[in-house]
Amino acid sequence: MSTQQTFHYETGVIHGRFQVLHNDHLKYILAGKEFCEHLIVGITNPDPLMTRDEAADPVRSDPLANPLTYYERYVLIRAALEEAGLDPGRFSIVPLPISMPERYQYYVPLDAVFFLTIYDDWGRQKLAYFKSLGLTPRVLWEVTPDKKGISAGDIRNRMISREPWEDMVPGSVAVFMRKWDIPGRLRTMRGSVVCGQLPVVSC
Repeated sequence: MSTQQTFHYETGVIHGRFQVLHNDHLKYILAGKEFCEHLIVGITNPDPLMTRDEAADPVRSDPLANPLTYYERYVLIRAALEEAGLDPGRFSIVPLPISMPERYQYYVPLDAVFFLTIYDDWGRQKLAYFKSLGLTPRVLWEVTPDKKGISAGDIRNRMISREPWEDMVPGSVAVFMRKWDIPGRLRTMRGSVVCGQLPVVSC
């Protein structure tokens, strides 16, 4: 994994679903902040109406893969970045419907640099979206899926299975996960999926 870039920008945009925000997400966000004065963190899949199915990553639109609301993710990102020592005046958090490139202009400045990482076809599809709009994309790193590191899906599965997960997320995130009982929420959602009736709680 390499971040050998020598560029520096006034404004950068970085993005992710952050379902759940984990240690490698934080590493990714902080890597983007290293190269710009002000970083805009775009939360993708902000709500079901702003989410499209993607052939390159069909699971990303699944309700079980999106247990946290936009606001909850906003709270987690702000808490984790402040915990990491970032000045709150040097970053912003906004919705970003990543699968709807025609709507980017309503959420982020298009003259910013757009940071991303690439692990698979979905990363390449996002790069194609950025290029189609004439944006300035910068790949922080590109590695194969087996070198990706922590997976939010693994954390969600650990929560469902009542396995340890706290060491995979920033301390501030773990506090909110317990406060909001996200493991319990996921187990309820999993039960509803088994019933085939999301969002019905039981069957």
